[in-house]
Amino acid sequence: MFREENGRLIREYDHERVWIEPWGEHALRVRASYSEITDDDWALLPAPAIKCEVTIDKGKATIVNGNIKAEITDKGQIFYYNQHGKLLLNETEDTYQLKYGGRELRAIPGGSDYSVKLRLEADPSEKLYGMGQYQHQFLNLKGCSLELTHRNSQISVPFVLSSTGYGFLWHNPAIGQAHFSLNVTEWTAPSAKQLDYWITAGDTPAEIEEAYAKATGTVPMMPDYAMGFWQCKLRYRTQEELLEVAREYKRRNLPIDVIVVDFFHWTNQGDWRFDPDYWPDPEGMVQELQELGIELMVSVWPTVQTESENYQEMLEKGYLLRSDRGVRTQFQFLGQNSIFDATNPEARQFLWGLIKQNYYDKGIRVFWLDEAEPELTVYDHDIYRYHIGSSKQIGNIYPVKFSQTFYDGMSAEGQSGIINLVRSAWAGSQRYGALVWSGDIHSSFRVLGIQVRAGLSMAMAGIPWWTTDIGGFHGGNLEDASFRELMVRWFQYGAFSPVFRLHGDRQPFVPPTGTKGGGVCGSGSDNEVWSYGEEAYDIFKEFLQVRERLKPYISGLMRAAHEKGTPPMRPLFYDFPQDPEAWEVEDQYMFGPDLLVAPVLFEGVRERKVYLPAGSHWTHAYTREKFAGGQVILSDAPLHQIPLFLRDDAALPVLGEPGK
Repeated sequence: MFREENGRLIREYDHERVWIEPWGEHALRVRASYSEITDDDWALLPAPAIKCEVTIDKGKATIVNGNIKAEITDKGQIFYYNQHGKLLLNETEDTYQLKYGGRELRAIPGGSDYSVKLRLEADPSEKLYGMGQYQHQFLNLKGCSLELTHRNSQISVPFVLSSTGYGFLWHNPAIGQAHFSLNVTEWTAPSAKQLDYWITAGDTPAEIEEAYAKATGTVPMMPDYAMGFWQCKLRYRTQEELLEVAREYKRRNLPIDVIVVDFFHWTNQGDWRFDPDYWPDPEGMVQELQELGIELMVSVWPTVQTESENYQEMLEKGYLLRSDRGVRTQFQFLGQNSIFDATNPEARQFLWGLIKQNYYDKGIRVFWLDEAEPELTVYDHDIYRYHIGSSKQIGNIYPVKFSQTFYDGMSAEGQSGIINLVRSAWAGSQRYGALVWSGDIHSSFRVLGIQVRAGLSMAMAGIPWWTTDIGGFHGGNLEDASFRELMVRWFQYGAFSPVFRLHGDRQPFVPPTGTKGGGVCGSGSDNEVWSYGEEAYDIFKEFLQVRERLKPYISGLMRAAHEKGTPPMRPLFYDFPQDPEAWEVEDQYMFGPDLLVAPVLFEGVRERKVYLPAGSHWTHAYTREKFAGGQVILSDAPLHQIPLFLRDDAALPVLGEPGK
């Protein structure tokens, strides 16, 4: 029943095989199947050689790897303990009354695949964090049910961190569900080859996150330009329009590091090149921007319109997503479109060849990978089939492979410091330079509050590079006083996000300028920092300078993210795990180890409560007033400020040089 094989604990009973093996320090990978167990490398990097302890006794077997021990009984139930002997979690028991246990693999009739379910006994008092980005108002996910699939503004990254001291990765890219109920935790995938998950134990959230980062990879070192200000709107329609905005920033002596060419700068979707009617000299544009000290980012969609010059070749070579039934196209937006199949290595090489020829060789070094879920007109995953399997079984891997397409190509060109903005991610996306943003969200204070929690959840899911459209994407009118206040508060929050990026579809809408190519798509109103009136402009200028002054500090945060997986933006409990109150706060965060940020999330608010964690003392960044930790204070929040607190006399130049 039990045996050891090359440091792996194996249980075989009836037709079931269970493998438990070390996979990184203080971590175990668990797989189970009624068929041959596969070595899919969905998110996990190859396991380093680690010596662990396997013990086989009458009625049970154990495997110990550093801080974590797994015990499996003769009935097959698995328990997990930390190095202190504390039970972290365990599978539910297979009783004669219920006739089901923790692992359930039901064969799908007519094939070799299974419907997979894992049931774990739940601790009603534990708090759970991570899982990616969901548009709800919860940071603590205990009690939540989550769809394991990507949609525009929803990103499924199935890693969860528990307040009881473990981290858990559902290592399965299938469309599924996760339920964090009071009585049971359930993970389900309706179509899979096997059950597969990874678990680690640690005494602090930092230990858990760092173990996860070692197992799945860390971000590259962020390039210096990416730490500054990014200017974007829907959409700069011409080369001259974009260049004039860049020149105006320089005339006003305003910091700007990146400017963006958004969608429909192309001829057809899937041509992946500039429309020469609107962008006649890309090389000259890039050269002028570089002389101004600005990087150009260009939007790339995975959509391939049936009229594209590449559609027929990609169709013939199998480089497009297939539909098992129904129409062949999967996305309708200004044309009928198929989706580039990023899971096909040859398709990735084909796309990169076009990107290199039409963009990279013209000097463009950062890309915007939009529609990366991919966005489908109908999310019926049982219809669609990729090179490596059905969308129902592997669909969540798509954004990883889309990012990998560009990362591999840019790496082959010798580029370091790779960063690309992408609208979706899954476990492991971070190692391909994925800067994730929160999608096409609405412009409102309610949605701003949701983004604060979404960003912290992404951080705990192991995605340290994350940002939002400052001001939200939909619904903001330039002349609306309420929206201007929202812009100010969102801009202040954005200054203390991993990437500081202004974007949005501002109203009133600007109609299309032509009938073909880049002219068929309209645009939004102006969205530059001088577009919202003098009061807002003065505040924006100050926070642009705050970001500039903090760049050396931010560089250190990005170094820690690269080397250890430490998220720059994180919940209070990450730095203060011994403070019970820190686990309760959902609308504040630490921006690195030394700066506490309390964004203003409601219209008309000019003061807010702030919790200052125990174990440190705190200095108000503006007033220099000092406070003991472990208390709630009422902090002023005039429109031109948000509450910022420095930890333990940290010398950060929020207001300029310390002491001045």
